[in-house]
Amino acid sequence: MQKLQFAIIGCGKIAIRHAEQAAKHGSIAGVCDIINERADELASKFNTQAYYSIEDLFTDVKNIDITAICTPNGLHTEHSIMALNAKSNVLCEKPMSISGHSAIEMMQAADTNNKKLFVVKSTRYNPALAELKKIIIENKLGKLFSFQLNCFWNRPKTYYNDWRGTLKLDGGTLYTQFSHYIDAMLWLFGDVKSINGFRKNMYHKDVIEFEDTGSASLEMENGMIGGLNWSVNTFEKNMEVSLTLIGEKGSVRIAGSYMNKIEYQHCDATELKNIFDGAANDYGFYKGSMSNHDKVYENMLIAMNDNTHPFSNAVDGLKTVELIERIYQTIPLS
Repeated sequence: MQKLQFAIIGCGKIAIRHAEQAAKHGSIAGVCDIINERADELASKFNTQAYYSIEDLFTDVKNIDITAICTPNGLHTEHSIMALNAKSNVLCEKPMSISGHSAIEMMQAADTNNKKLFVVKSTRYNPALAELKKIIIENKLGKLFSFQLNCFWNRPKTYYNDWRGTLKLDGGTLYTQFSHYIDAMLWLFGDVKSINGFRKNMYHKDVIEFEDTGSASLEMENGMIGGLNWSVNTFEKNMEVSLTLIGEKGSVRIAGSYMNKIEYQHCDATELKNIFDGAANDYGFYKGSMSNHDKVYENMLIAMNDNTHPFSNAVDGLKTVELIERIYQTIPLS
């Protein structure tokens, strides 16, 4: 069987996770970054060719099966469309884009080229969250009444350089830090009907163009009432990403620094079990969500040949982008 050929566009910190999995499941035909040193370093580490422009990559390398897009948020649309037009399937890092319109353009390019467009939704593979999804599907918590999603991390002012902190390339805190957890909320509870809330820049006024703190009250289409609180101002390190769920037949709280531990459960006829604590993506002076890219790649490769396999696709990516966009449009920065 012929090995799959992968390419990686964008050679920053998250690209390492993709390169590790691409090398495990196939061969890396090339990596690309406009910062030559980054491309050279990743290429050297994985014994492949470095490219400094996307045009050169796709001119030189033919028959790329999957291209991973790991560039800044605001470039995901342009770079995904370039890969799709080069007849490559695409795995796009979160967020899919920073506007609903541009996400739809990506989907149209995938349809035009008859290629698949996947979006990284790695938090769905957190064991605690996957177990919660299972018992919700099985209706073991009965009618769901309410939830509270808290996302409290630390991002120091020194984190925000280059593209980070800009509306054009970063987009906002919900896009860059917390879109995985917005996706988890939609995955568990469905669509949002109405939004109210507040957004403020409390500490990063001189370095970012959007909020560092926010709170939203949500009414869901299924009748649930929810709360979403977020901040990147916790002292020195990440504090928690937690989800508290109250249902007719049980109450559950999943917490930890990245929604990785069952902290509380009291249910009528079920128990969340077989849960282990996985590692976070560690970027040196800050940490991110749980490192589940192994599960992302395993499931993506199944979905490549099985359209019924439950893997996060462009529709899932669009839903997350559209909700964040709605939150930002509904709640002005004050």
